[in-house]
Amino acid sequence: MDNKVKRSSEAENILAQINDQTKLGDLRKIAKDIKKNHELAMELWSSEAFLPRLLAILIMDKKLLTQDTLNKLDKDMLMHPFNERNNLMDWLMANQLAKDKKTIALMESWENSASALQRRIFWYYQARLRWTGKTAPKNTEVLLSSIEANIVKEEPEVKWAMNFLAGWIGVYDESNRTRCIKLGEKTGLYKGEAVSKGCTPNYLPEFITTEVNKRQNS
Repeated sequence: MDNKVKRSSEAENILAQINDQTKLGDLRKIAKDIKKNHELAMELWSSEAFLPRLLAILIMDKKLLTQDTLNKLDKDMLMHPFNERNNLMDWLMANQLAKDKKTIALMESWENSASALQRRIFWYYQARLRWTGKTAPKNTEVLLSSIEANIVKEEPEVKWAMNFLAGWIGVYDESNRTRCIKLGEKTGLYKGEAVSKGCTPNYLPEFITTEVNKRQNS
């Protein structure tokens, strides 16, 4: 934790409540009491600790999340281990970026961003539009062609999001199902990867088959 930063007593009190036993539900309860407080969010963010940063994201003012601000947050996330920084960026997308037209427009511009985390969110957001049951945008053909051309050479965090999008396209778009399954067979990504009981494998042929069967049997 960065102790050089001078913080308000409110920020220090909140930081004192957070420890290794703190759960995401606990963070949401704290955030519900605070509501929106961007200045406090930035104080918590300056702690450089994972859980306080998750809380900070919940109380940020999305109207202040410009591209420059997001670039700085993105850079800060790189100090975290791989899974933590992906979790932070995904949490930011779900709790802030996906809830405002201006930040949605920013996400939609990140396909070729210099930032791997921003590219990840470009693809993850497109997947989210499909799995949340909304009408799929009319960009499926363009996105699939880009995935087929670029997925193998992408960074791991981006590769996963591209694969995830191809999976949901295969589940919900029957006309492209075979194409998405063949993509998985060709790349071999995540084939044989161990998954926890009840979780869907990331390997596209298995992912698509499992998720389609769930919906047909429900």
